[in-house]
Amino acid sequence: MISRSVLILKWVFLLITILANGNPPEEPVKCSNNFTNCTITNSYGAFPDRSTCHAAEAAYPSSEEDIVSIVANATREKRKMRVATRYSHSIPKLVCPDGEDGLIISTENLNRIVNIDKEKMLVVVESGVTLMQLIDEAAKSGLALPYTPYWLGLTIGGLLGTGAHGSTLWADGSAIHDHVVQMRIVTPGSQEDGYATVRTLEENGELDGEMMAAKVSLGVLGVISQVTLKLQPMFKRSVTFLTKNDSDLSDQVATFGRQHEFADMIWYPSQKRVVYRIDDRVSSNVSGNGLWDHPGFRATPSLALIALRLTEELQEATGDITGKCIGGKLTTDILINTAYGLSNNGLLFTGYPVIGYQNRLQASGGCLTGLIDAEITACPWDPRVNGLFFHQTTISVALSKAKDFIQDIQKLVSITPQSLCGLDIYNGILMRYVTGSNAYIGEQEDSLDFDITYYRSKDPKTPRLFEDVLEEIEQMAVFKYGGLPHWGKNRNVAFEGAIKK
Repeated sequence: MISRSVLILKWVFLLITILANGNPPEEPVKCSNNFTNCTITNSYGAFPDRSTCHAAEAAYPSSEEDIVSIVANATREKRKMRVATRYSHSIPKLVCPDGEDGLIISTENLNRIVNIDKEKMLVVVESGVTLMQLIDEAAKSGLALPYTPYWLGLTIGGLLGTGAHGSTLWADGSAIHDHVVQMRIVTPGSQEDGYATVRTLEENGELDGEMMAAKVSLGVLGVISQVTLKLQPMFKRSVTFLTKNDSDLSDQVATFGRQHEFADMIWYPSQKRVVYRIDDRVSSNVSGNGLWDHPGFRATPSLALIALRLTEELQEATGDITGKCIGGKLTTDILINTAYGLSNNGLLFTGYPVIGYQNRLQASGGCLTGLIDAEITACPWDPRVNGLFFHQTTISVALSKAKDFIQDIQKLVSITPQSLCGLDIYNGILMRYVTGSNAYIGEQEDSLDFDITYYRSKDPKTPRLFEDVLEEIEQMAVFKYGGLPHWGKNRNVAFEGAIKK
């Protein structure tokens, strides 16, 4: 009976998603009176330790001058400060100022494109500009940001602070921070400096060491006011998702990323399947106006999200791993057959390859747009509805060690074949290539990033199905293979000893 309900719910979920309109995510900072007595959370509604984060006050600067004034006053008063973004997608408590007297500085109103220099192919943006804004405005000038994360709802300051990235081993690398040429950041100062200092950091400039520290800083060094990024002329890509058996996956990972510029892989260990993203630049003369609108980032009817969550909670409570395996297999089949949201003309998928311009294929974020609709629809993880609630373990393993790590996961699956079926409901293990960076807490060498999403209970004392297997994978990645955690994701255990790496 449960298995049948899984089939019905998955079909409903993936079919009506196509018809839904957008309902923008909620503001993460809430204050009781005139920007005082505030709480802040992330877009998922819960931090890893499930605590509530408090702040005495929130400030919303709209210019660099505002930032200087706010930082100076807080420094003079010796108050703890943290920076918050428009959607607050970081899972760890990076936005918490600690204690009850702290100050939250939101970049929500720092949302302007300052300048686009078409000749020099540079763009200057304020730190609260979203990736969606940046991509759209650059495209209007015939320019493109070559490598980006896949989710359009990140802000430039937020993705720099956490080292967010796309997937490539080519050119300057997949992380946005490796495409920064200048940054303006407001930091606390001495009394002689008026308690605040504006620093202009440049690539290979006089303060290059500070630049390497600030490019990925977790938001602890100051408030980024402006960022200058290098762009490229607009180009087209050709995308094909190829499904294969995972028997030789461990051998393929070392070479696949060097064969295709935008390569990544989606792995379903319980099904012994892997989907290779064959993705390269093509001539702009090649016809095609493809679009990538990933189903996982579309607005979804809240009733469908509630039904999905209740089904998975029932499966967890009754130990129905067979139901999870059936539901995961169905989800995977539909995603593969619908090309993960790719379309050849912006509406329909008619076959591979899908060819289109970079700005239409590099990222998705359908649930960001649209009118407020009384929560009839939402992003799938929106805490205002009882929808998806999950952990994300995201750890990068050196490319030289990735083969052995993959083989260890395959050994676990051979021992307990159904243990990772739950991952398939959340689209398996996404593997992205990340190049070594000169940022002090960026990737130290070329690596493969393993992004694992899985069920999280609303009750912290309730164990998950096959929790031991998932935690074994997490601990192998962190301790056995020396993996580096994604700074904007993960449970707290992933950060054990991270600074020494």
